[in-house]
This record gives sequence, structure tokens and C-alpha cells, in this order.
Amino acid sequence: MKKIITGVLLSISILFALQNVTPTKEIDVDGVVKDMVLRGNNLIIGTDSGKLEVYDYKQQKFIYSISIPNIKDFMGDIIPARVASVDYIDGKYLLLSDSGIGGYANLRIHQNGKTVDIITHKDKMPIIKARFIDKDHILLGYLSNEVSLFDINTKKEIYKKQLSQSKFSDFALNSSRTLAAFSCESGEITVIDPKDGKIIRRFSDMNVDNVYKVDIKNGYVSGAGQDRRGSWYEIKSGKGGYFQGKFLIYATALSPNASKVAYAMDIQNNITVYDMLTKSKVAILKGQKSTLNVIIFKDEHTLFSASDDNTIMQWHIN
Repeated sequence: MKKIITGVLLSISILFALQNVTPTKEIDVDGVVKDMVLRGNNLIIGTDSGKLEVYDYKQQKFIYSISIPNIKDFMGDIIPARVASVDYIDGKYLLLSDSGIGGYANLRIHQNGKTVDIITHKDKMPIIKARFIDKDHILLGYLSNEVSLFDINTKKEIYKKQLSQSKFSDFALNSSRTLAAFSCESGEITVIDPKDGKIIRRFSDMNVDNVYKVDIKNGYVSGAGQDRRGSWYEIKSGKGGYFQGKFLIYATALSPNASKVAYAMDIQNNITVYDMLTKSKVAILKGQKSTLNVIIFKDEHTLFSASDDNTIMQWHIN
């Protein structure tokens, strides 16, 4: 009887602890947000209007903008290039964009007010995502689920490796950029050393379909699954689990110390935050207007999210 009462009280305490959260701020962006990273106090934002925008979280305003040339679509119409991947390190901005030709990408570096082409459509590289490893090297994720490390100075790939035969979905780096987690159409998540492409661990137990997005923080990996499963794994032990969603899960994020994990868990695009120790819901973030693209924890209490519209939302949880 005592155990039953304790269990009931615990359930009640968890129920009342669940927070229903609305945005603390909505940030209007010039274009639909396609990618976003947080570097220091700055949100680095890539849009479908051919721009990289920098938003200062402390000053609560945009402080920098980079535009790239328009492209021709398959009909020959002039349109803005979609900036699909962005990053920043040591004064350098990275912009990966559509070329409009054969599915190949353009990769540019912007520094000291100048934008330089690093990879163009002429190189015929179907790159989907890119991130800095350090100021001289960029990790590339290919449509074919190949990974490569690109040397900015020599403009050559140091290595290129096939992770699996499944189509690439996403990759994420840990905070020190010493590990990368790759997800793909099969549901498998692969953790590698980005310096040499060595596979550290493969996870395939929790998702049975495409993992749209992945995150990696403090020894944990999370996955956002088409199978309506929000998966998680501990890298060292290989142990994992998942939270069952009500709809396709398009986005996920881990907090910096991996004490919390967030997923887009329902058709309303609400973001559900779970406590990783108790595996219980701690907050539901309500107000997202369309399908989520990115969720980012700034710290254990502050989050940012972006979806298929021109609004970035800022959230606070206790």
C-alpha cells in the first residue's frame, strides 16, 4: 500500500510539474529559416532568401547580414539561392547553398567583409550539410551518406568515407567538435571522429525509419524519427530508448549537459522537453506556426526554435 501511495504521489507531482510554455520572444527573419546555429551569444541563420543573418541574443537585434548571388531554377527563372547550412568560427562564416544545377552545392566562406567561393557546382559535389571542425577544415555530409573532411586552404578532401548505403539525413557535432553523429534514411545513427572519419559507434535499435534530425551532447545522441520515435542513446554504454510521438518527429535537441532532450512530438508542432534522468515530460512548448527545422538549447533553461516560416521563437523553461 505504501508503494502504491508513493507511486500515486510521484505521478501527481510530475503532472503538476509539467510546464505549458509560450514563447518569450518571436524574432522576425527576412526569409524562411533553413538552418541555424548558436555561436556564443549569436544566432547564425541561413534563409531561403539567399542570406545569412546574425542575431545577437544579448542585444536582441540583428547585427550582420551576408547575401549571396541569385540562381536559376530548372525552369530558368531567377530565384534566391537557399542557404541550407551555416556556421561560424574565428571570424569566418560558412554558407552552403543550392546552385540550381544538377543538385550540386555551392560552398562559400565570408571573412573580413569578403565572400569567397570554396566549392562550386563545377566541382559536382551533392553536399547537403557542412560545419566547421576548426578554422581550416569543414565536415561535409553528402546526399549519398558519405562524409568527408575538406581542407579550406588546399581545397581538397582529406578523406571521404561511405557510412552506409542509405540516403543521408543529417549530422551534428558535439560542443568541442570532436565527435559527429550522422543519421540516415534507414534509422541508423553513426558516431564518428570527424578528424579521420573513424566510426566510433553505430546505433540501430530504436528507429526503424528515416531519422530526420540528430543531436549529440555530453556523451548522448538524440534522433528525430519518421517512425514517430524520439530516440536517445548513451554513446559509451550503447544503451538507449525512445519516446513515442503522435506524429512524424522532424526535430530534436539535447541541452548542453544532456540533462534534457527536446522533440517536435505532435502534428501541432509543439516541442516536448523530457528530463533524461527520470524520462518524464517537464515542458510542452506551444506556439510554433509550422513544421520545425531546428531546435537549439542555449543552456538548460533557454531554447530557440525555427520552422518553415520567417519566425524564430525563444523559450524559457524552469
